[in-house]
Amino acid sequence: MAKKLYVGGISYNTTEEGLREAFSEAGVVESAVIIMDRMTNRSKGFGFVEMATDEEAQNAISIWNGRELDGRKLTVNEARPMEERPKRSFDSNGGGSRGGWGNDR
Repeated sequence: MAKKLYVGGISYNTTEEGLREAFSEAGVVESAVIIMDRMTNRSKGFGFVEMATDEEAQNAISIWNGRELDGRKLTVNEARPMEERPKRSFDSNGGGSRGGWGNDR
């Protein structure tokens, strides 16, 4: 079973291929993804690497957590499931209205 790892502190110069190559030192890399900002199309500085086995994932954590890649010290640990975020409210009752048509006459 593949194990997904969170990788933080990724340099803007690091590519997904470079991340895959670096983590292959620990074993078989199933996938390597760097999360990109939709607006700027730049790296957000973190990503995920999926290793082929739990043993290889633990090996990758021991090798890469705290080690530098492309001039940045990485944080590597087991990825946790994404938490449910509260829905954002855009109604005027929440104090979010900043329009110029208020009752201040």
